[in-house]
Amino acid sequence: MREPSTPGTTGTHAVRSGIRAGARAAALLAAAGLLITAVPASAATPPATEPPADVIPGARTATPALVDGIREATDAGASPADAAREHLDARESRYKIAEPGRDLAPVQTLKRGTEETVRLQQKHRGVPVLGGQYVVRMEKRGGERLVTGTSGKYFTGLTTGVRPAVDKDVAVRRAVAATLERLGGHRLSKTDAKRTEPLRGAAGGLVVVPRGEGVLAYHVTVRGTDPVTGGPVLEHVYVDARAGFPVLRFSGIRTLAPPRTPAGAAATKADAPADPGAGDAGSGTLLSGTKVALNVSRAADGRYLMADRARMADGSKAALTTWDARDKDVYEVLGGWPADLKEFASPGAEFGKDATDAGAVDAHWAAGQVYDYYKKHHARDGLDGRGSAVNSLVGVTQFGMPYVNAFWDGTKMVYGSGDSEYKPLSADLDVVGHEMTHGVVENTANLVYAGQSGALNEAVADYFGNAIDVTQAGIAMDHPDAGLIGEDLCRKATPRACALRDLNDGATTSKDFLGTTFGTDNGGVHLNSTIFSGALWDMRQDLGAELADRIVYKALTEYMTPLDGFTDGRNAVLAAAEDLGVTGQRLRTATRSFNAHGIVAGWEEALGVDSDELFGGLNISGTGAQAGGGWWTVAKSNDDGTEPYSVYAGRADGTGTPKLMSPNDGRYHVHPATDGRTVVWAAYGATSVDILSRPIAGGPIKTLYSSTTSDVAGLRTENGVTVFETLGLFSRHVVHLRAGDRQPTYVDGGGDDVLTGLPSISRGRLAYAKLYPEGGEYRLGVELLDLSTGKRTMTQALDEPQSLGQTALNGSHVFWLTDANAADDGQMGIRRAGLDGTGAYDISGEAKPGALIASELTVSESAVTVNASLPDTAYRNETLPKNWQLTTDGTRKERVSCNRGEQLSPAAVSGTQVVWIDGTTGWTDLVTRSRPAGRCG
Repeated sequence: MREPSTPGTTGTHAVRSGIRAGARAAALLAAAGLLITAVPASAATPPATEPPADVIPGARTATPALVDGIREATDAGASPADAAREHLDARESRYKIAEPGRDLAPVQTLKRGTEETVRLQQKHRGVPVLGGQYVVRMEKRGGERLVTGTSGKYFTGLTTGVRPAVDKDVAVRRAVAATLERLGGHRLSKTDAKRTEPLRGAAGGLVVVPRGEGVLAYHVTVRGTDPVTGGPVLEHVYVDARAGFPVLRFSGIRTLAPPRTPAGAAATKADAPADPGAGDAGSGTLLSGTKVALNVSRAADGRYLMADRARMADGSKAALTTWDARDKDVYEVLGGWPADLKEFASPGAEFGKDATDAGAVDAHWAAGQVYDYYKKHHARDGLDGRGSAVNSLVGVTQFGMPYVNAFWDGTKMVYGSGDSEYKPLSADLDVVGHEMTHGVVENTANLVYAGQSGALNEAVADYFGNAIDVTQAGIAMDHPDAGLIGEDLCRKATPRACALRDLNDGATTSKDFLGTTFGTDNGGVHLNSTIFSGALWDMRQDLGAELADRIVYKALTEYMTPLDGFTDGRNAVLAAAEDLGVTGQRLRTATRSFNAHGIVAGWEEALGVDSDELFGGLNISGTGAQAGGGWWTVAKSNDDGTEPYSVYAGRADGTGTPKLMSPNDGRYHVHPATDGRTVVWAAYGATSVDILSRPIAGGPIKTLYSSTTSDVAGLRTENGVTVFETLGLFSRHVVHLRAGDRQPTYVDGGGDDVLTGLPSISRGRLAYAKLYPEGGEYRLGVELLDLSTGKRTMTQALDEPQSLGQTALNGSHVFWLTDANAADDGQMGIRRAGLDGTGAYDISGEAKPGALIASELTVSESAVTVNASLPDTAYRNETLPKNWQLTTDGTRKERVSCNRGEQLSPAAVSGTQVVWIDGTTGWTDLVTRSRPAGRCG
């Protein structure tokens, strides 16, 4: 079994009519090299005794993924959570949960009439298990309580200890460093001279990542500003608590394109209402021009506030409140609550043009519509189901410039200001419904916002957001624009041209699924969402809105669990349909909806490639591949992800057997490089990061360098010389080690006034990007260092670059990536110069049509290969990172491979041959092609 590059779960093809099939694979968090499985395959066989009426076995766990069609008595006098655990304990032969009372903690109990749904969180030796949730469904009537079904993920093979070896401060530092490296490590920019702290980390508690026997990890939350784009950052990083390497990381911002009152909010409200009761009647005008009624509240000074308490029927002080965030930066509101934030206010009950233009009227009215939908159709009181406050922040900007996005950050909705093209992001009811549904998801199935589970999260948010919109507007399901999301956001464009997504786009797994790492769209949460939301929307068209909405809501709240993938989601929806009495032709219709979108057992195996595999199932994240001297080298975990990464090397022509280079010592061995004779790499341990080396032909492993305070990146090696970057919070330096050196030599002296990075080495020369002071300001350039003579040469400057990317050397030229226009979409030019620094020119101009957003660069004597994406506002296959190859003079540019999905970390072998890490099939594999594939259509 191999590891996919996008997270998700594969399981059985559940046609809920008595047909059963065994689960094929586990829930996977793949791009991060995380396999969410935890038991040998032999343990996954369903128990022979006490068979339930309908069971889907767990994938590589002894606990069933779904049990349905039962009516088994449990304690009617106990609390729902205790009764649920008693049922699991009494049927240990079925569930294989030895001590439910100890290892399952109550998370939530949902009661609807006679139905009770209990969510339980798995703990391993007292430590929460990431994504380990089990759901028990019961009925209680007439003094009797019956269990009607169970579902979820309980990992029975966890054996890891729970005592950390890594200090919490080390985990935070490495989490921040890893995030900085992912976001900005591919560039050296003038903004780096500011020495500001763009990111900060905070360690939460320990968790067990359910990979193999389990990985004990610190959950570190990293917040701040993207050092390259300036966008907001809220990253969840899980750092191995034994070795200190980040094993999983993904964004926590649930964006539109790609709840309680916030802490401190009550204390900062300057405009407390005079009467916190039923509220007042107000009005306003939507950006569409429609006048609408608004529920508002009266402040003590007589003004009217956008605080809707009328919908809170229990008389609580909670409200649906719309806050004026027009003077707030998105960074200020992300995951926090600005101290001086105030409600939108008006001297009269009718809110005027200012509130309309800001998007406040739309946000406030739409929040009420969404609340009413969930209350009327699903008896749900607010996002958390308990009537807690619902907060919308409207009009946020980004560094004073327009912000065109919207997101749910775990506590509130945040809507961008819009710009000359887009209205404020609250201007479409389906957008507001989408963001508020993220809050519902978080308070029910809590689908992890990464990979397939993240795509399910987006799909459910799109489904309900659009269902609310078309219902309110009276749009027929067969209308050609019924499936559009965000179609009313544009000021001038037509709805179809404006729409962010279309639930009627016909996306299928076989032709549209895109395998990506978590660094790209959180593993494809938006890219792949319409595969699943399209199936749900088809079901709504065929079964009718009311029934379909009930099915999807029941699946979300009573069946789905955090790590569910597409196949699990299918099983949950079909089981919920049966639970609601859907049988016969209507059940076959629901099943057909998923079949039509390719959500069937084994769908991942139908994805093809045009490359040759060199080394499969890498299961890695945060480390790349290199090549040299006819050999490749890459890190790899074992097939079930149980072990930390090891470094391997193999022949680039595919002959022979890959060689294990690193020791199996509990450390993470990453960032390898080779010249065909020696492999060097970094080893992350509990207290230090070491650089190790070993001859490919065999021999002892040598320690070249060790640090307890800095991280390393950019390793390269040639003829006994190793070059790499040392990374601190405010420092970045290229250093080199010759054979026998006891300490590295800094190419820049190691001081605070100069930064260097992105090194390359060839024929005794180093090249690197350099940020240095000159004439009272900082400048950027590429410097060459001749190791034999010590001579340093700055390459010819053609302009004033704002950032520089990777350097590369061959026998006649130095190449590098350059960006002189910080105001564009991130395109970079590819520049070359002679080895004496002269004759610089762009083989691919930054401002020319077809310029690429490049991040990696590698060269041979005859070809230049970059890893890059096309500038575009929308995620699609063509805008994912791909490998592009140019002749060294730039006269020809082609794609190396036409594979779908993400391609990463290219390394030139010789001529036009390149090796890279490919995620097309959903697995991370090392692959190669000996010549470019062409233009790829």
